[in-house]
Amino acid sequence: MGEVAGLKQLVIEQRAEIARLKGLKGPPTIKPSGMDQATGPTKPGTLERHPGRGKVVPRVSIEDRVLKVAAPAGSRFKGYETYMVQELVLSVHAIRYRRERWVTPDGPTMVAPLPDGIDGHFGPDLRRFVLMQYHQGQSTLPRLTALLQSVGVSISKREVQRLLTEKQAGFLDEARDVLRAGLATSPWVSVDDTGARHKAANGFCTQIGNDRFTWFGTRPSKSRLNFLDLLRAGHTDFVLNDAAFAYMRGRALPAALIARLAAQPQTAFTDRAAWSAHLDRLGFAGLHITPDPVQIATEGALWGSIHAHDFLRDAVVLSDDAGQFAIGQHALCWVHAERLVHKLDTFTDLHRAAQQRIRKLIWNFYADLKTYRSAPSTRGRLALRARFDRIFRRGTGFATLDRLLARLHANKAELLMVLERPEIPLHTNGSENDIRCHVTRRKVSAGTRSDLGRDCRDAFLGLGKTCAKLGVAFWDYLGSRLGVSDQRDIPPLPGLIRCRGHPA
Repeated sequence: MGEVAGLKQLVIEQRAEIARLKGLKGPPTIKPSGMDQATGPTKPGTLERHPGRGKVVPRVSIEDRVLKVAAPAGSRFKGYETYMVQELVLSVHAIRYRRERWVTPDGPTMVAPLPDGIDGHFGPDLRRFVLMQYHQGQSTLPRLTALLQSVGVSISKREVQRLLTEKQAGFLDEARDVLRAGLATSPWVSVDDTGARHKAANGFCTQIGNDRFTWFGTRPSKSRLNFLDLLRAGHTDFVLNDAAFAYMRGRALPAALIARLAAQPQTAFTDRAAWSAHLDRLGFAGLHITPDPVQIATEGALWGSIHAHDFLRDAVVLSDDAGQFAIGQHALCWVHAERLVHKLDTFTDLHRAAQQRIRKLIWNFYADLKTYRSAPSTRGRLALRARFDRIFRRGTGFATLDRLLARLHANKAELLMVLERPEIPLHTNGSENDIRCHVTRRKVSAGTRSDLGRDCRDAFLGLGKTCAKLGVAFWDYLGSRLGVSDQRDIPPLPGLIRCRGHPA
């Protein structure tokens, strides 16, 4: 039956390819399970009147202009009728600064300094427009260059590229500090990854965030080592502490090797070279056992570094069950768990009936979990645990479904983490929404060619998402950081995240 299902899928793919080559209409789009929407409150009926959008309040100062009309003699003045019009003024302004030069009595030459915010031959407003259009507007480099040239800016594609990548150290540092603030103050983080191209090679972009911040990091691998390295938020040290040794024991590193590490006086190492040399001195590299002692010890030292910097001390990591994210206090997404049942291949009416019955039970259980989050109680927690066992331990007569239910039951602690930590979400929809902008960027511009370009892309996409979550306009944020005149000051984003994490 499994072979027949595979052949059916192959035929479907071949038919779709033939239809595409012939220019025919493709197959219908199958919607996802929609479990989260199905368990939410019902939408208002079609006959119920929806609220309007409210009064239009521009974010800029309003200029009043009086329009007069030639009224006939004897008319009475009855005040004014207001009519709001919003306009965008897009113009190019070139300034030639004539800087005074003086030769002092001592010999050196003095030149008048440039105004604040001028850093290069393009002003801060132009730089802000370029960053806004490319990152938040998801434009391409050639189109952005053509747009600037069409409005009168004398600029080349290479110069636009420099505006996007050069002299952006302040933004890169703030993006790194956003991650550090989020990891230090958040009770939970949601993570996800997607494919990314860099230097003409396939890589992976990892998203880390929650309802207060978003951060992206693109690397060649998506292993657990890579994920732990990203969680260090720019630090390069390796630390052996209680958290590191607990991690090693949890990953089945032999006790003799853990004791060998614990017996050494040195517990902190500045970089990977120093850590690798330490493992070589202890003879770890020459061991050929399972699990790999070098890998497990390195992962443990990375986890120790994360704890040493006060990151993820009591935070829950919420993921879609990808193996590299299973660290610390780990929770699983219910939508992804139910999707396994939803996508299961069925072959008979009995199979389909069993599948729909289990899906309904999971939907109802999910709805009660959402209710529990709003009003947690000990009694409700015990009842939900017992109900979970009844759902995922039952026999359906459909062997494949029974195996899947047993697999999901093995993840009971991670699926029911919300019973102990009701503040965490039940799904990773936030991560998937965040990472969608990176997917769009990948489709629009393929990949990056330099490490600086990769880091700038990830940093600005993350900063834009973080601004939206903090209620800060990305346009205002860029203007504040680039020194645009008459732009209100935007506080550092890491400080805003820490304030949200520690309310007064």
